Amino acid sequence: MKSADLIIKNLRQLLTCSGVIPKRKENLRELNLIDEAAIAAYQGKIVYVGPNKGLEKEVRPVAGATILEGDGLVGLPGLIDSHTHLPFAGTREQEFLLRLRGATYQELAAKGLGIQTTVRATREASLEELAQLCLDRLNSMLLQGTTTVEAKSGYGLDWKTEIKQLEALQQAQKLHPVEIVPTFLGAHEVPAEYRENKPGYLELLTRTVMPEVRRKGLAEFFDVFCETGVYSLEETRVLAEEAKRLGFKVRLHADEFSPLGGAELAVELEAISADHLINITPKGLAALAGSSTVATLLPMVPLFLKLAKRPPARQLIDSGAIVAIATDFNPGSSMTESMLLVMQLAVFLLDFQVEEAINAATANAALALERQERIGSLEPGKDMDLILCAVPNYIHLIYHPGPNPVRHVFKKGRWVVRDGGLAF
Repeated sequence: MKSADLIIKNLRQLLTCSGVIPKRKENLRELNLIDEAAIAAYQGKIVYVGPNKGLEKEVRPVAGATILEGDGLVGLPGLIDSHTHLPFAGTREQEFLLRLRGATYQELAAKGLGIQTTVRATREASLEELAQLCLDRLNSMLLQGTTTVEAKSGYGLDWKTEIKQLEALQQAQKLHPVEIVPTFLGAHEVPAEYRENKPGYLELLTRTVMPEVRRKGLAEFFDVFCETGVYSLEETRVLAEEAKRLGFKVRLHADEFSPLGGAELAVELEAISADHLINITPKGLAALAGSSTVATLLPMVPLFLKLAKRPPARQLIDSGAIVAIATDFNPGSSMTESMLLVMQLAVFLLDFQVEEAINAATANAALALERQERIGSLEPGKDMDLILCAVPNYIHLIYHPGPNPVRHVFKKGRWVVRDGGLAF
């Protein structure tokens, strides 16, 4: 008999998302659902997942254990947002209005707006201000079921501010239960002061900033905006290879606005993920289909930017690529912290099935952060990252957009959202 300090019983449904990970093709629809379910944990780790009727035979509550009646709620793994730009200052609603009036993302960037607008605001913000912004946003994410989030720098584009962004994440992590996975994205754009000296900025990144980030242990991943007019395939290759030499894991912004071949390069570099893929080439699609690189799709971006083209999600899934979804939370192309909204958009805009969207936001998203051994599914031995939703069944997570159905959230067995409010 297993000891438990947290027991949740009488759940209407429990979506375990267990099984072989990565989930490809038809396996992306397999939720391994349990009706009339219970789940238990001890010291933050799951010890029991199964039917209510088997709980008492296998689990014994320790003194002082928390026992929660599920009251017909639906449970699923904590949502994992594997692509965000969390530590930024300022907003860009005026540029949003310009886009609504016909300006393109690229036209705004050419005028020194876009990313550069946020760079100026982030450079001006103090470390404490950035950390507080992160905490406020993490609260919003947690209330909507996100328990793990990747977070990129990239709005500093100088030594001081890139480090400041990553240190803000470090400070926020000390105070907040949501797990933060930091990524260094110094190659997000070329800063204005290096516009006529791009080789000088590349040298600054490779010789100064990247080694300092690694020395301080501020980032696990390295990312590049591989895109026409930003960083070429060859520049991306040089930066990524140096990052790997320094000990970073690599992920890429690939083929967002032009079919540059970023997906193929990501596979060649054995990157953990290739993200965006709105303009992926047929060769890129074929490369991802046979690789271990995760295709991370960001459904809010084409909607927010009013793009006619969308990533070929159905082709990627049916070809056998590993597909995840994420918010791309940022002030210029996806101003949302909600993974629930992203799951809904994946179904309504990108032709995902409901089950595919759920697995893409949990099991495969965990793989995109190389945390699939701990999170992303509800199985004995894994972290007790669980959300409980007030819905008649899991289909209502997509079928009924608008309301936030999340009632309770547990992170590593800690009750962090209770009755829809923060509880830490």
